[in-house]
Amino acid sequence: MTGNTSPMVTRARLNRADMTGAEERLWSVLRARRIRYKFRRQRPIGRYVVDFACSAIKLAIEVDGPNHDTQEQKAFDAEREDYLRMAGWRVTRFANADIYQALGDVEARIWSVLEPE
Repeated sequence: MTGNTSPMVTRARLNRADMTGAEERLWSVLRARRIRYKFRRQRPIGRYVVDFACSAIKLAIEVDGPNHDTQEQKAFDAEREDYLRMAGWRVTRFANADIYQALGDVEARIWSVLEPE
């Protein structure tokens, strides 16, 4: 890493090296491009790092583990979503349990966001 690397880029690199099991599982779907769009994992957007992002259609996907159930984390997540929406991004969230128990349904929900009826 160079000395002028931003803190968000450094954080994203660390997050990519330490992905959760649920993130790895969803990444296997997104990386295979079954969704047809190119996603990047742990992508910095402004002052935040999102789990997965497709810049072409400005879609951010967040994977929420149990730590997202606290009031403090919910407030942080809401602030981040507001920031991203103001920057023109759509945000979709999935719980770890959804990814582990119904990955096909998660993929279908992503498709429904990409191609609304």
